[in-house]
Order: sequence, then C-alpha cells, then structure tokens
Amino acid sequence: MAFESLARGLLASLMLALAAPVWAAPLHELTWEALIPPDAPNIAPQMAPLHDLSKMGAAMEAAPAAQQQAPHAPVVQDLDGQQVRIPGYIVPLEVNEEGRTTDFLLVPYYGACIHVPPPPSNQIVHVTSELGVKVEELYQPYWIEGPMQVKASSSELAEAGYQMDAQKIYVYELPN
Repeated sequence: MAFESLARGLLASLMLALAAPVWAAPLHELTWEALIPPDAPNIAPQMAPLHDLSKMGAAMEAAPAAQQQAPHAPVVQDLDGQQVRIPGYIVPLEVNEEGRTTDFLLVPYYGACIHVPPPPSNQIVHVTSELGVKVEELYQPYWIEGPMQVKASSSELAEAGYQMDAQKIYVYELPN
C-alpha cells in the first residue's frame, strides 16, 4: 500500500515536470520597431561618425560625449514582463577580469553609442547577464533572450528605455 502511494506520487510529480514547459510564458521574437509605440514620432538614426577617425589619439579621448537623440522616448508598456528574444549589437558597460561583459547595452546597429550618437532610449535595452560575452566577440550581432522590463536605466553612454536579465545569449545568424 505504501509503495503504491509512493509510486502514484512519483508519477504525478513526473507528469507535472513534463507539463511545466507548456505552462511557461511564450517567447516573443521582437524587432526593434516593436519597441516604439505606434503613435510615437519617427526619429531617424544619426549615422554621422562622432569622431574624425584620421585624428585618433588623446584628442578623441577628451572629446565630449555625443548627445543622445531622444533620451526619454516613449516605450511600449505592454512589453513589461514578457519573455522575449531580440537581436542586436552589444555595447559593454562593464568588463570582468575574464574579459567578459556582463553589463551592457543592446542596440539595433553596429557602432551605436560609440562611433555614432546613441539612438533614442526606446531603441536601447540595458542587459545584465551572469555569464556575459567575451569582449573580443562584440563585432557581431547576438540574440538575447529573457524577461523584458519597461524600466528606464541610465549609464554614462546613454539612457535606455528597457531592461533585460539575459537568460540566453547566442550569435545571430541570418536565415538560409
């Protein structure tokens, strides 16, 4: 009798464990346009380089930071709490002793915040990650998966309209 009760309990636990993924929140694949409310003004990115690259050196280091296009751009409140996957480029905020960035900005195009002015805040996601990404691998785009928060964040590089705790980070590859 005790064995039968134990077996039923184990079977019920196993069934619940296997069914758990069905109950998990669906993963929404986002485009950068999805982070902009439909009624928000259209702000074209400023793609002019911040610096004259022919004059690299100490003078560039002392140059003032570029003005962000729209540091308080409107956000999409419905994204708050959703499990999302979004592609983008990583701009490191911190690098650990292993050479990995675990605190970074995710932006829609290469060079944003570093080589060209930061995009509007609703086009920047502040991401934290336990594992992070190796700094020497930042030239390529990545997929970031995790819960999206509609929550402003400020750094010395830019204002972000969203935040994520990355559960997965992997290289973005174009579909065949």
